[in-house]
Amino acid sequence: MSASQPPRAPSSIPGTRRSGYVREGSVPDGAVALEEGPPGENPLGDEHSLAALRAAIAEWRREDVSRAQQKQPLRKDRFVTWSGIEVPDLLTPADVPLDYARELGLPGRYPFTRGVQPTMYRGRLWTMRMFAGFGTPAQTNARFRYLVEQGQTGLSTAFDFPTLMGYDSDSPRALGEVGLCGVAVDTLVDMDRLFEGIPLDRITTSMTINGPAIVLLAFYIALADQRGIPRDKIGGTVQNDCLKEFIAQHAWLVPPRPAMRMVTDMIEFCARECPRYNSVSISGYHIREAGSTAAQELAFTLANGIAYVQAACERGLDVDAFAPRLSFFFDVHNDFFEEIAKFRAARRMWARIMKERFKARSPESMKLRTHAQTAGVSLTAQQPYNNVARVALQALAAVLGGTQSLHTNSLDETYALPTEEAVTIALRTQQIVAEESGAANVIDPLGGSYHLEWLTNELERQALDYIQRIDGMGGMLAAVEKGYPQREIARASYELERAVNRGERVVVGVNGYTQQGEGTRIPTLRIDPELERQQVANLQRVKAERDAGAVAAALAAVESAARTDANLMPPIIAAARAHCTQQEICDRLRAVFGTYTDPAEF
Repeated sequence: MSASQPPRAPSSIPGTRRSGYVREGSVPDGAVALEEGPPGENPLGDEHSLAALRAAIAEWRREDVSRAQQKQPLRKDRFVTWSGIEVPDLLTPADVPLDYARELGLPGRYPFTRGVQPTMYRGRLWTMRMFAGFGTPAQTNARFRYLVEQGQTGLSTAFDFPTLMGYDSDSPRALGEVGLCGVAVDTLVDMDRLFEGIPLDRITTSMTINGPAIVLLAFYIALADQRGIPRDKIGGTVQNDCLKEFIAQHAWLVPPRPAMRMVTDMIEFCARECPRYNSVSISGYHIREAGSTAAQELAFTLANGIAYVQAACERGLDVDAFAPRLSFFFDVHNDFFEEIAKFRAARRMWARIMKERFKARSPESMKLRTHAQTAGVSLTAQQPYNNVARVALQALAAVLGGTQSLHTNSLDETYALPTEEAVTIALRTQQIVAEESGAANVIDPLGGSYHLEWLTNELERQALDYIQRIDGMGGMLAAVEKGYPQREIARASYELERAVNRGERVVVGVNGYTQQGEGTRIPTLRIDPELERQQVANLQRVKAERDAGAVAAALAAVESAARTDANLMPPIIAAARAHCTQQEICDRLRAVFGTYTDPAEF
């Protein structure tokens, strides 16, 4: 050990053993030998040892690598991740200085790099939550029940596009779209049918809804009230991430600033009334699906989270009163190691943001809990059975990355919503990873890999650079209004598309390994147009049978609250109980807050 470096303290982790250090003069030129060092010695940790390693690597490059490349040239000029990060051919302790306590720590402890729970999957597997929704509430309820029977452990609800945009099934804007890309939910009656026979206090429900999220959550809470289930017993997640809508998905209800007000109302209400419910799922998934890199997904998602926490703190809420119920949602793309590193970097970054920026005191406030979904944008219509392999690798990456919940896409989702057979294969993929791969037996099994730790650090570095730029603009809300993240994503998407078109990035079955005359036909789910007529008829029946006076009074109360600083959740729950429709409530919000048009960005 160098005389200028103090001795290192013995390891405080029981059962660990150091591998040793370089012994000078005991090995042939160009080789490195390790022997057992004293307990507590950091292998290759002093400058003398690192210098010897660097010399050995230089010799290896001059001799071994040079000879190998003369016999067999490299396959390509550049080796990069799916996001374009240059990947070194070899990484060692000389390249990846690692402060274990600061950078990794122990599972369940700050900075949570290795996982948010002390036992991770040895105690409980991730929640298997397959995204489901199509046609009428009754049809989706049948799919929910089937998936639960097949071993799914949580529900995830997909809504149709009229519902996502705050329109009822009988709206002219909904014509031809009812039930196509998800389930149609217009009133509390629909919500009751959707969850018929499902115990809301025993199974958690995720709802993928953003602009009108406040209305759908109100429907869900009103349903629990109607069934006599205490609000503090219901659990689940509502996506409710308005900022990522303006950045990526474009299914909004009102302009950004009133949308932020509604999100903050929901955070405040749930912290008080529904402590087991995650009031926001801060979503990087749609940012990545829009074409971002992994670092952009990481940065823009955490920047959105910072904006929500800041808004809630400015409302006067104690950060430790609401932060434990914030959740996240990330994409799992094709690059196996990049995706694992992304999850690890996200946990470490969020822990530090909450502790250092927001002064959170509770460790629960510092934990980034996340749902993950395999990358829909990576699925191909060409050779669709290849999608099974893609999803399996992505699912394994999510598990090795430490996700708390996972949806696996079905092989047919480039054609239509999944068939029962296809969704079963997707669920079985998760179950095989859980039960047969061994991945769930050890916590963070790739932790300490020089490549993975280097990639984790690099993603964190790039993401922090983006966050600093966003801070300089005045925060994410101001950055969105300036169009900054939108432009960055568009640029990244364009560059990736160019790389595919030039053949620099091979997509199997699309621009490589294609087959002449291929035309694989697979079964697809078809939505009967008659279902739209049924849904509209059911809605008209509810309108005809409800108390018109109670509806008018409830809607007036919603509009009145919107014109003040009052929390919007109580009057919207009351409107749900009066059988006001989603669009009727949303139209009152639009009347007060206005509408939004996306500025063109090129």
